[in-house]
Amino acid sequence: MKRWYLTLAIVLVVLSALTYTLHYLVFEDLHHILIFALGDLAFVFIEVLLVTLIIHELLERRERMVRLSKLNMVIGAFYSEVGMELIKMINGMQCEPESACRDVKVGKAWTHKDFAETIERLRSRKGVVKVEPNGLREMRDFLSKRRDFLLRLMENPNLLEHERFTELLLAVFHITDELVAREDFDRLPATDLAHLGGDAQRAYSRLIVEWVLYLEYLQKAYPYLFSLAIRENPLDAAASPVVID
Repeated sequence: MKRWYLTLAIVLVVLSALTYTLHYLVFEDLHHILIFALGDLAFVFIEVLLVTLIIHELLERRERMVRLSKLNMVIGAFYSEVGMELIKMINGMQCEPESACRDVKVGKAWTHKDFAETIERLRSRKGVVKVEPNGLREMRDFLSKRRDFLLRLMENPNLLEHERFTELLLAVFHITDELVAREDFDRLPATDLAHLGGDAQRAYSRLIVEWVLYLEYLQKAYPYLFSLAIRENPLDAAASPVVID
């Protein structure tokens, strides 16, 4: 306990005792003092319940909602600057034709059940990213230019509240470091290409799950942003930002 806490506690107790003493000296009614002192003491327990357990919990819940809102703003910035383009790059490498990998068509009327089933399907899907030199070179150039942006995201204290997104950023950082460490992608052995494919798959699996979770948040909080997001959905081969209907 800090020393000033103890000093303050002693001062408050002394002031309380002096006040009760003054009350007795003026009114000479110990019975009255004891009645109200006992009543105040009994109410302390209810006050603890109201303030500590109920009001504190309500304030804490509101604070969590504010932190979540700020964090989702960070997630949105990440996907705008890095995530969506990275998904497209990996989509183009992992299978042929590309449309076979882009099968998450999020609808405007989706319910929580639709999002939950899609997320479960994405988490259980086993895919292999088959990387090739040109794709790796393009990905390295793209990620290296956005390294400072990713570092600033990692400095955001709100990330402490979101373990999944932190793991996503770490996976993206790792594939960035792996790519930057290599100079000539044309001479990489098959074993190293397979290793890089595994790193890309790790990042990709987290990217697509967090993307769908972010879409569900937008649907509830910002419908107009949700409308644009599903029209630009990198997991939908038919997606287009142009409003048709």
